[in-house]
Amino acid sequence: MKKSQSRFGRIIVLTGARQTGKTTLAKHLFPNYQYISVEDPVAVQEFKKLTAAQWNSLFPKAILDEIQKEPQLIESIKSVYDQYPDAEYIMLGSSQITLLRKVRESLAGRSQLVEMYPLTLPEMLTKGWETEIGLSYYQNLILNNSNHLDPFLLKKDHPNKQETFETYLKFGAYPAISDTSIPDDEKNEWLNNYVRTYLERDIRDLAELRNLEPFTKVQKLLALNTAQLLNYSRIAAEAGVSSKTVQRFLEYMNISYQTLLLQPWCKNIKKRMVKSPKAHYLDTGVLRAILRKNDTLNGHEFESAIVSEIYKQTKVLNLDLSFYHLRTLDGREVDLLIETEEGYIAVEIKIAETVRTADAGHLRGLNNILDKPVLQKFVISNDMNARELEDGVIAISAVQFLT
Repeated sequence: MKKSQSRFGRIIVLTGARQTGKTTLAKHLFPNYQYISVEDPVAVQEFKKLTAAQWNSLFPKAILDEIQKEPQLIESIKSVYDQYPDAEYIMLGSSQITLLRKVRESLAGRSQLVEMYPLTLPEMLTKGWETEIGLSYYQNLILNNSNHLDPFLLKKDHPNKQETFETYLKFGAYPAISDTSIPDDEKNEWLNNYVRTYLERDIRDLAELRNLEPFTKVQKLLALNTAQLLNYSRIAAEAGVSSKTVQRFLEYMNISYQTLLLQPWCKNIKKRMVKSPKAHYLDTGVLRAILRKNDTLNGHEFESAIVSEIYKQTKVLNLDLSFYHLRTLDGREVDLLIETEEGYIAVEIKIAETVRTADAGHLRGLNNILDKPVLQKFVISNDMNARELEDGVIAISAVQFLT
């Protein structure tokens, strides 16, 4: 991010879900910047009175936290930016829609947007700020680092990676609870508090809801249906709300970085929105907290864990790739299609500890369906015996693929 500022401009807008470490990261990368919390109501009133000259004199370089709660301050920063070429600011916010709307209105062409998600597995494996973050097999694949692409090699540090992966599946990847040494009951308590705070602060503010009960019903039903085709009418009927309300609540969850909406692939781009998308929870710990679940993940929950991790690892690389799921009229389903400029990477996800040739069935003949060549085909599972199943389909464990 520090490189981003020198390259793209003097204002960085850092946005992401609550507790992803935005403030910690900004303070670490910019230790000489003054920190301003917009949540302090007394201080905010004083900040609003400052002229551009006073801002530049008192706060020429600053981190402004939760800036979306006081849009007037964004206008102030715009004035400082336009008048004083040495002023530099980092704006932090957890509400994507509120913050981005104001940024587009006031800071168009003046700012660089950086999004933060829960940690990736390579980040979870990193010890301390000064340790270089390694690249996963998937990231090396996307970056065409061929010298790091041996899917059949089980590395010496596999036990540590396996332990971290199991922690990720059970508790997710928020920084505060990513350490494997933290007791399980403390992690569960933190996650329960996170879900409660998300409802009481983020959603109540974002959606302006007086009664949170309809939202919590939809939230739980979406959690129960993670990685499955969305049926808005059925969820609406079970929650006692309209289909439009379900769609609106899901939009709130998307823009607050809780879910990822995976659109269906279709050659006719206009028809992509007509077919059913899938909603994936972006963090398994939050998903389990919503469901009050302590046992192992089911197949759909495991699929969401893998899809969300692949998505996060792509975002970290700042790559502009498209993600889809595939469902044909004759029943063929592919869990994840990753579209690059050159073609597609097709991924089937199985929770099983043993995969068979039949598990590659839906990956056959994709070149006859897709509009670009299929570059790689994978069956990702808990099977530690990495091997080629058939026709260029590689079976690889989730741990090997994602670390």
